[in-house]
Amino acid sequence: MTITGLAAGLSVLGAGLGIGRIGGSAMEAIARQPEAASKIQTAMIISAALIEGVAFFGVATALM
Repeated sequence: MTITGLAAGLSVLGAGLGIGRIGGSAMEAIARQPEAASKIQTAMIISAALIEGVAFFGVATALM
């Protein structure tokens, strides 16, 4: 049972780090080029959603 908890935790940890890095990079990119903010924000939201999907799949797989 602990291995499944560890796998689920690592999946969530990886997703959190990935989304945090995307957010930080997006804010930096918007600060450098404010006129491209809408395109950067759209790409950031799509990337975050894909990472969330993979993390959910990882947690669901680990708990099965």
